[in-house]
Amino acid sequence: MVSKTETFNTDKFMKKLITSFLLLCLLMPARPALAWNGAGHMITGAIAYSDLERNDPGALKKTVAILKKHPEYESRWQPMLAKVAEGDRDTLLFMLAAKWPDDIRRNPTYDRPTWHYINIPFKPQGQPDTVVVKQPPDVNILSAIQENLNILNSNISDGEKAIALCWIFHLYGDIHQPLHTSTLFTTQFPEGDRGGTRFYIKPKADRGTISLHSFWDGLLGRADRFQPVRNRATQLRLTNGRSTFPQLRDKDFINWAKEESFPLAVGDGYLNGRLQGGSTKEEGEVLPAGYAQDSQAIAEKQVTLSGYRISDELKQLFRN
Repeated sequence: MVSKTETFNTDKFMKKLITSFLLLCLLMPARPALAWNGAGHMITGAIAYSDLERNDPGALKKTVAILKKHPEYESRWQPMLAKVAEGDRDTLLFMLAAKWPDDIRRNPTYDRPTWHYINIPFKPQGQPDTVVVKQPPDVNILSAIQENLNILNSNISDGEKAIALCWIFHLYGDIHQPLHTSTLFTTQFPEGDRGGTRFYIKPKADRGTISLHSFWDGLLGRADRFQPVRNRATQLRLTNGRSTFPQLRDKDFINWAKEESFPLAVGDGYLNGRLQGGSTKEEGEVLPAGYAQDSQAIAEKQVTLSGYRISDELKQLFRN
């Protein structure tokens, strides 16, 4: 028979254990958020595939051949490829490659958490001098893109090149998500809001609270089934043809972050500092009227543009 003293000691121990666990969770560094969710990245892969199929079949063939040398091709991708028609498998391969860097999160062999973003500081006008911005670390999405381009232009093995291709696919998607290029500094967020991951909103008054970053990530959907995602990619490509993007002439990925995505984050993501948000999940502010629709249009343009830029990079890498 268990005594009251033993029961009291057990309860006391469990309370201490739970308290210690919660404290540990609070002290652990926050993981960077995903961008566009799996569906968004798969859309970029599908657009890149279709564009290459029409404009550079040779580069397409070479890309597919290298991706099939990926160290996880047989274990991770082949079972999924086997579920679609043979004629669709190369398209799906591009789509899977584009989201692979998110699929392997927390895998110490491949995961590179700091590669997915760059924290360019945004301090709105009117903020006091006590708010001091921090410049982004040297290891970020820009250094990661350059590192992987260097690999693809080297004599390294095709297996290593396949991994680098996945990162280029993925990072070209990430860099076009505006909140992957920015961090808000205000009196409310003196340490920065980490690309909106600490900035809490409600999409509608009757909806739950999510981070601003998560809101933008979900603008292209969350379901990542092959056929619906490919259909969405086709619709976006037909609606937003290459001729609608004069910025395709700019091949400098540094400009994509600093001159394109960052201004979108400032002006459309944070409304130049006027957007209201909470600092905790209990303080989410309802988004203003029209914000969701405007953000949706931007996300669709950005993800389509990134698909074309993946295609253009592959044409350059595998030109005859």
